Amino acid sequence: MANDDDIRRLVARTLRRQLGARPMITAEIVNEIPEGSTLEIPPDALVTPLARSTALSRRVRLVTAAQQPAPDDRVIALGADHGGYALKETLKVWLQAEYTTIDCGTNGPESVDYPDFALAVAQLVADGRAWRGIMIDGAGIGSCMVANKVPGVRAAMCYDHATAVNSREHNDANLLTLGAGLIGSNLAKQIVETWLKTEFAGGRHAKRVDKIMAVERKYRE
Repeated sequence: MANDDDIRRLVARTLRRQLGARPMITAEIVNEIPEGSTLEIPPDALVTPLARSTALSRRVRLVTAAQQPAPDDRVIALGADHGGYALKETLKVWLQAEYTTIDCGTNGPESVDYPDFALAVAQLVADGRAWRGIMIDGAGIGSCMVANKVPGVRAAMCYDHATAVNSREHNDANLLTLGAGLIGSNLAKQIVETWLKTEFAGGRHAKRVDKIMAVERKYRE
């Protein structure tokens, strides 16, 4: 009588015969990439039910190569408190030449609380409704703290070219916070452009990012 291992091997052989060279996305593949990221799938790939379940639990977005959005279709969530309002408006006009933006407010210079707007931006990123998020307050620190409380968000406060590159290459940051009281609009544009166009390096960094997300899962469960 066949045992469970024999049955699994038989099923695997049958699938290989039926699929031929057709690639298969398994739960093991999904588990190898950082939580909250995107996995590009070949158009003809078969995704196993367990892989889809794993992707859902790890907030991994499965996107076929044909569905991968072009850069000018990517959505960026923007937010600011009263201290970052003017810079948000400047960046919004500048970004709209290449990206789609969602303005989460604030909509004027009147005093407001930055946690409300940082949360709105972070939720759009975590839910997959925004590809990236940018939040601006006076120093960028408080908004970064708020955004990082939202599961699936890796927020980074950047203040120069080096921190923008590092946060993307090493940490796969998906939300950027800026301090309008610390940098001018020209430097802000340089940081944002660098941050948006720098790819995650993967490799040894992927393991470390996954450990960051493991800490999040530990305290979420």
